[in-house]
Amino acid sequence: MRWAALLLVVAALAACTSEKPERVTVTVLASSELADLHDVLADLRRDTGVELKLDHRGTVRASEDLAAGVDHDLAWLSTNRYLKLKGVDLPPSSPTMLSPLVLGVKRGKAGGLRDVSWADVASRAAAGELRFGMADPRVSGSGMAALIGVATAAAGTGAALRAEDVTCDKLQGFLTGRVFGAPGAAEVADEYVARQDEVDAVVAYESTVLSLNASGQLREPLEVVYPRDGIVLSDYPLMLLKPDKRAAYDRVVQWLRTPSAQRSIMERTHRRPVDPQVERTDGLREPIGTGLYFPGTQQVVDTLLAAYDRAGQAGRVVFVLDHSTSMAGARIAGLREAFATLSRAGGFDRFRVGETVVLVRFAGSVLEERTVVIRSAADLESLATALTTAELSETGTAIWSALDHAYRVVGDGTVVLMTDGENNAGMSADGFLAAWPAPPARTYAIRFGEADPVELDRVARATGGRVVDAGSGSLLEAVKEIRGCR
Repeated sequence: MRWAALLLVVAALAACTSEKPERVTVTVLASSELADLHDVLADLRRDTGVELKLDHRGTVRASEDLAAGVDHDLAWLSTNRYLKLKGVDLPPSSPTMLSPLVLGVKRGKAGGLRDVSWADVASRAAAGELRFGMADPRVSGSGMAALIGVATAAAGTGAALRAEDVTCDKLQGFLTGRVFGAPGAAEVADEYVARQDEVDAVVAYESTVLSLNASGQLREPLEVVYPRDGIVLSDYPLMLLKPDKRAAYDRVVQWLRTPSAQRSIMERTHRRPVDPQVERTDGLREPIGTGLYFPGTQQVVDTLLAAYDRAGQAGRVVFVLDHSTSMAGARIAGLREAFATLSRAGGFDRFRVGETVVLVRFAGSVLEERTVVIRSAADLESLATALTTAELSETGTAIWSALDHAYRVVGDGTVVLMTDGENNAGMSADGFLAAWPAPPARTYAIRFGEADPVELDRVARATGGRVVDAGSGSLLEAVKEIRGCR
């Protein structure tokens, strides 16, 4: 009898210990790239009884949907920062894994890009030396993170990006190198595989680049490049949207944060563990460098998207340059130096591949019109050479006739006028404004010397532009600031 009783107790204990956890299904609004968690979620369901049904969307689009109201139980996005910009109260959340935004560069191209800044990347792209794919920032968190990273580095403030920091076409040089923009972080990997012969690199999460290398689908492996001036890091917070799902949420978070789950995520998706005690695999031990501040307002995001939308437009700038004898000496030297720097220097402000630059030199009349479409370094050199060899003329200063000529060739571009004198030949300012009651392009005037500030300002403002006084600062900086503004 005693043995029978003991067997009953053992059987009861076995039944208790083998009892499966309560089964529950929760709906989750998730970033599109989390489709790679399929095997991890199967283990989660087995161990906790919680099944996560993921509804995949791009992070930016999903954040907009969250702010408007959704019926999901949880949300699992690459970041909750975009939701915060919408001004809504953030739900309870817990970070689950980490992945920085990086540049994945073909090994054959990576030699000169291992220790680079975003400015270096922009310079290579503007010169046609770096072609890449990225996700659409209107939909995807990785695409928006790329714009934030480049724009923050370009601003050089060391602080969170403000709308006023996203000036003119700072992003345009970088975006010149964009060959494709996939709908989301997951799709950018598929697009890269399909078009890998057309591009040199992909701007994506570190996990995406490492997953591509492990896929066996690349003809040339990618090297991970971490721009030294900063990266945007995603921490994939799991957010509780419905309080009545708290018990299931807690079970999921507790499981995801265990060392075994963190290792599983790392090995299967190439994302870094949030637990610093979990030893990282070889590919994830590289220091990621400095983290960039995230913008604090939706206005910044809107400004970045406006710049992105303009990137597909081929830029056209007409420079109307005073070559009267009053420009002799330091003034013409400064003008030539500005163009030499814009033509030869790297960084965010150089002339870029695909851009059309028209030089209109004038004195008492138009002396020359020269059009250069930037396709190579030779075209850039020709711009500087054209101005270095150009002679000055004693025939007067026909500012408004030259501007009238520029408006006939500007198309949908922008006009930059540089002069140091007062109009004493050709058309008057009133005559110019009468001839162009609805100016087709903005005029930005760089004034130095004796140029009439009132008249220049009146005409520039009538076109939607403004005057920059070169005497109050660097002529080069003035040219950089207004070149290519739309």
